[in-house]
Amino acid sequence: MLWGFLPLLFNLLNHVGAATVVANRTLWSLMVLGVIMILGGRMAEVRAALRDPRTVTSMALAALILGGNWLIYIYAVESGQVLEASFGYFILPLVNVATGVLLLGERLNRWQMVSIAIAAVAIGIQAVSIGGIPYVAIGLALTFAVYGYLRKTAKVGSAPGLFVETMVLAPLAIAFLGYSFLRDGGIGWHGDPYSLALLALTGPATVGPLLLFAFAVQRLKMTTVGMLQYIAPSITFLLAITLFGEHLNAVRLGSFTLIWVSLVVYTADSVMRRRRAVA
Repeated sequence: MLWGFLPLLFNLLNHVGAATVVANRTLWSLMVLGVIMILGGRMAEVRAALRDPRTVTSMALAALILGGNWLIYIYAVESGQVLEASFGYFILPLVNVATGVLLLGERLNRWQMVSIAIAAVAIGIQAVSIGGIPYVAIGLALTFAVYGYLRKTAKVGSAPGLFVETMVLAPLAIAFLGYSFLRDGGIGWHGDPYSLALLALTGPATVGPLLLFAFAVQRLKMTTVGMLQYIAPSITFLLAITLFGEHLNAVRLGSFTLIWVSLVVYTADSVMRRRRAVA
């Protein structure tokens, strides 16, 4: 749900530029995480992660992929492609399900396969209604699916892992901001208190959902994570057609309805299986 409402913040920052927002998002997130790690006495976990070459490599790759995902998403909001961004995150659950089945050996039961088939039909309808290759949507889905897989398989906790990831991105963010300050002959929108406050807000707005995601993805099946992630794009979809004024036709509305039917089927099956297990 938090991710679903995130475009509201980025829409207020559309005058700043996607790359500048990503750079600020990285640095403010690092500061928020630093406070969390220090107050929680968890810096030892960070040092332990940094001593493991395999973990560092995995976190560095996850950081670069996450940064790319942020850049694509903010660009989509700023360029008025919020519907396509929501389409990308409609694709994401299916990509996560495929990841769970192909790479992690997870299995699907009959009703789960039915729900995924319904979602696949809905996504096909979305693709036809958009017309052309939805590069933004595909980029968002693939980058975040790979990030989710790397976070699930990494041997590091959610908060320490995210702290290491933002540490990897921080030098790139600082270098970009330094270059932009020299190029523009000043600090630009950072000198505007309103814009600076919004940029600072990107830190907690980023860290909160990502910490929840990293915590959950290590404890849930990727197929379950995949289906739950229909919630965010559904909210984004509604924002696009209500607040941002993007066009909704009958085909897209039908696809949206099918997506939720898929989610209802999957959720109902999960509840029934859990009740049987308890009994």
